[in-house]
Amino acid sequence: MPGSRRVYAVHAACIRGVEAFPVTVEVSASGTIPGLTIVGMADAAVQEARVRIRCALRASDFEIPRCALTVSLAPGDVRKTGSGFDLPIAVAILALTNQIPVSGLDDYLFAGELGLDGSVSAVSGEVAYQLLARDNALSFAGGQGGTHVPVQGVACGILSHIGHLRLGIEAALGMPVSTEAPADPLVPPLDYGDVAGQEFAKRGIAVAAAGGLGMLMVGSPGSGKTMLAKRMTTILPPLDEDERQEALCIHSVLGEPVDSLLRGERPFRSPHHSVSVAGLVGGGRPVRPGEISLAHGGVLYLDELGEFPSTSLQMLRQPIEEGSIRVVRVDGAFTFPARFQLIAASNPCPCGYLGDRDIACRCSDAAIERYRTKLGGPLADRIDLIVDVARPDPDLIVRGAEGKTSSELLEDVMRGREFRSWRVASRGDGDGHDGLTSIDAAIASQALSNEGKTALLEIARRKHLTGRGIVRLSRVARAIADMAESQTIEPAHLMEASLLQGRRGDGEAC
Repeated sequence: MPGSRRVYAVHAACIRGVEAFPVTVEVSASGTIPGLTIVGMADAAVQEARVRIRCALRASDFEIPRCALTVSLAPGDVRKTGSGFDLPIAVAILALTNQIPVSGLDDYLFAGELGLDGSVSAVSGEVAYQLLARDNALSFAGGQGGTHVPVQGVACGILSHIGHLRLGIEAALGMPVSTEAPADPLVPPLDYGDVAGQEFAKRGIAVAAAGGLGMLMVGSPGSGKTMLAKRMTTILPPLDEDERQEALCIHSVLGEPVDSLLRGERPFRSPHHSVSVAGLVGGGRPVRPGEISLAHGGVLYLDELGEFPSTSLQMLRQPIEEGSIRVVRVDGAFTFPARFQLIAASNPCPCGYLGDRDIACRCSDAAIERYRTKLGGPLADRIDLIVDVARPDPDLIVRGAEGKTSSELLEDVMRGREFRSWRVASRGDGDGHDGLTSIDAAIASQALSNEGKTALLEIARRKHLTGRGIVRLSRVARAIADMAESQTIEPAHLMEASLLQGRRGDGEAC
């Protein structure tokens, strides 16, 4: 039964978007009819905590208070979701009824789900909880299981069983925790050396990686487009600390694996074309980030681009331009980071065999035109490179032909990125991206030589390029020049850029 203390409060939090929002869990006891009432806009998962807590306390040989307990989740005007409130509510009840030592409890933020046997399990979003604890000069106490990600600047402890709190919070968090987990299957690392006969496509991907450019691969089924895309993260530099922390927070909130992120690898996301708008850009109830946020800092691969609904593709324009997506719902406005490298793939026609050297295309001219028009829709302005990917000669595959490896391509990419950083720092050159609203200014920022300007004009006239098309061409040429460590864009750079833009002309996507 409660002693002299009538109210006790502990620190907790709930996930809103990709951030943890501070919540104070207050428990009050009164001498009326026994029961447990939770107030403060709690959803069904939070309300179900009453059953889990009662069973967990009984299984841990704690006394279930024979009085009316009221749990208030403050602030009361914010909806609370998830099972992470089990642990802080149970801690507050046990502290209020003098069944555990209260020393040190005020220094911790609690989040965990209780099992019916009193065990404490980790909940999604631990990285966000730890960041909130660090910002509020608190330590974090969570449950066992899941992937525990250490966050610099915050002490983190694992509570495996609610019964350990009898020893005090410090001793309970110091109890041994089972960390046994099934060994991950050995998966050979991806490498571009495994892709035979696609050296031109590899070059295009390296240019896209060096310049941060959008890319579309067009080819018949089985030509290797997905193999090429999946290996792009192997030629990108490792995540820096800020990017890694943002990516870890997003993946933690959604309960996604984070082992590769901890190794510094960039994320790779490949949503199916049937994905909903909310699944792609974020939304739902409660509001959660989508695939474009899970690709933050890495690669978003859209296979079969022509099969994606136009509405979904249209939603990608803002995040590509701004590096974030803002989702407004009844519960409020949510901003999710979404800075990614866009790679897409498509067949050349509905049947997939237009231009194939061995299989004849079965599509009508009208069907081909409709298909190309769809590819030239909302994302056309953000696709800088269009590379034709032909099915490789079977002889190359059987003989095991060798081409450029990921390590060799990574050297090219890093050389281009480092040279661009030096160029921008020394001369103040831009890259012709979104900061410049004038087409003339965008082209001028690319630093073309006099011969380069002449070559650009000739290509623009031959391919009937619009102003936007000229900017796209010069942007690709700028990335190629950076990889060659050239301060100015020369005709050779523009010729290669024109080849990497495929059959694109004025208003065409492929």
